[in-house]
Amino acid sequence: MKKILITGITGYIGGTIAQKLLDKNYTVTGLVRNEAHTKELHTIGIKTVTGSIHDEAVLQAAVSDADAVIHNADSADDAYAADSIIRALEGTGKTFIFTSGSAIFGGKENGERNDFVFTEDFPLQPRLEMASRVLINQHILRSAQKNVRSIVIVPTMVYGEGLGLKKDSIQLPALVSFSKKKGFGAYFGKGENIWSNIHIEDLADLYVLALEQAKAGSLYYAENGASTIKNLAEKISERYNLQPARSVTVQEAVDTFGPAGGYFGFASNSLCRSDKARTELHWKPQHQSIEQYI
Repeated sequence: MKKILITGITGYIGGTIAQKLLDKNYTVTGLVRNEAHTKELHTIGIKTVTGSIHDEAVLQAAVSDADAVIHNADSADDAYAADSIIRALEGTGKTFIFTSGSAIFGGKENGERNDFVFTEDFPLQPRLEMASRVLINQHILRSAQKNVRSIVIVPTMVYGEGLGLKKDSIQLPALVSFSKKKGFGAYFGKGENIWSNIHIEDLADLYVLALEQAKAGSLYYAENGASTIKNLAEKISERYNLQPARSVTVQEAVDTFGPAGGYFGFASNSLCRSDKARTELHWKPQHQSIEQYI
């Protein structure tokens, strides 16, 4: 298993996974929407296939030439792309690693704290807004019954400098940018809601371990630490010499980041443990402090 197809290879997670695989002498191909980045990717040793994730002919051809597919391209909510990849892989025994997201744990708490810690064994009953993500995850895991080595990874708040073309994550830079515009570290409501977090390189290492070792039908949560949004806001104030952190309404978060970003990305809890990855895959994340990173 040496030929790996990655969707979202110009993105933050996909690009970092690609570099980790190149370092281990895998052959990496990226499915790209246009040719804008192909020269840059070729320069670092990544092959490319140009086309849409929703073009089934392009997808089928790319999948047929790969030993494994790692799907990162806007994946958590796209049932169409997930199903197309599964149908291309059915009966092949090839590996499919799917990237989900830990907003599935959110309870729309509006900045209130919830200390419940999710593990992979706990049955999820997500809110309506996140139910489709859980259904997609389950559909992918069940493809193991159709001879697909399916694996789902659920990253939490990802931070750190990416190793690919895209260097920055989404949540933390968005909070920093918003806070700079306000002139103070901003949190929403009480800001006591907790998010687990994971450094991008530790996350990419988990993907490589899952590729090499995970059983078909496996689900892994990815975290190595946790912080409240208020604490992040306070660290942002210190780092960028802003006014002391203070509360902003959840409605302003929704207006700025959209309903999913406002209610779930910044005002809900997303707290989990990654004991399964540590035990089954012997994963040993090295970075423990998002506050120190800020």
